Amino acid sequence: MAEEFTDQPERTAEEFVFSDEHAQLRSAVRKFGTDNFGEAKARVQMESEPRFDRKVWQRLGTELGVLGLTVPESDGGFGGTLVDQAIAVEELGAALATGPLFGTVYLAIPALVAASAGAARDELLGALVDGTRTAAFAVPDRAGTFDPAAVTVTGTERLRGTVERVVDADAADEILVAASGPDGVALYAVDASAQGVQRTPLVTLDLTRPQATIKLTDAPARLIAGPDEAERVITHALHVGSALLAAEQVGAARHLLDLSVDYAKSRLQFGRPIGSFQAVKHRLAEGMVDLEHARSATYHAVWALGDGSDDPALAAGIAQALASAAFSRIATDTIQVHGGIGFTWEHQAHLYLKRATTDAALLGSAEAHRNRVAELVLDTAEPKAPRVATGS
Repeated sequence: MAEEFTDQPERTAEEFVFSDEHAQLRSAVRKFGTDNFGEAKARVQMESEPRFDRKVWQRLGTELGVLGLTVPESDGGFGGTLVDQAIAVEELGAALATGPLFGTVYLAIPALVAASAGAARDELLGALVDGTRTAAFAVPDRAGTFDPAAVTVTGTERLRGTVERVVDADAADEILVAASGPDGVALYAVDASAQGVQRTPLVTLDLTRPQATIKLTDAPARLIAGPDEAERVITHALHVGSALLAAEQVGAARHLLDLSVDYAKSRLQFGRPIGSFQAVKHRLAEGMVDLEHARSATYHAVWALGDGSDDPALAAGIAQALASAAFSRIATDTIQVHGGIGFTWEHQAHLYLKRATTDAALLGSAEAHRNRVAELVLDTAEPKAPRVATGS
């Protein structure tokens, strides 16, 4: 029997377990990813404008229903949980899915769900859920934490200002923008094709995750969340976005580790599979440990965010710290295990490595999240008596 500690709170409920419905969802999204995404499709989309297939994106919303899994049925969604959404995102990450997942699913939809009902909010949320429109989230953050002082856009019904390096903004139909007004910071929706909106595409390391700089010059805007709730809405979106980004990283890392294990079993050197050599075994085993740690932290985060049983900032920060580091390390090790072929343009490993490098910089680096976790747990915590085992 595991030891109990005197300072541990009593557990009132166990964390979730994966159900048969979860397995069916995972299987359906995995099949869709195999049929519509992957290395070959990603290479085509990298050289296309926009850099995703709009018909496939709409099928994700209408046919598969994975864009609005966490949206209540009353808002046109499927009334699922954040765990459901994370399962779908994990499989899309494994398939190297292209499309505005980051801006639309990870950030914009959670923000709209958290905002109070209104004509602009309801109309936009329905369009994002069924995939007929896409969105980008032009809100500055520091390690996944909203900082009102960093907002560079001003105005109310007409917005002015510039937001640098907005993911998915190059082809988004709508842009959610945080703007400072007389009463404080509010969240607005701006039609990307409206007069006064200028988008400058940027050259990015990961061509499957485009970015753009947005310049607003008296651009017309619709209010989504006023100053009384904008900070809460944005903070919620950033927490959910961090957790879902971690789920994507876990899926991609899992795919690469499976790829490396299969290659290590089949690639012969000195008449033996390279997987029989201790150095390769250790590298793969360490990757598996990193992946399992990241996966556990990620699913705890998405469960806790939906259940309200843990500090959202802490749970999301731990998930991001572990998932970013795991994906980056496994992507690097995949190239090492594959040797010379892993360095070539023709191999898929470099596509995942570039995504790992880019993802690790979005919503804060692993180091930044570790610092954030330290602040939450250590720097502000009151001194406690040492943990003492009861021996039971």
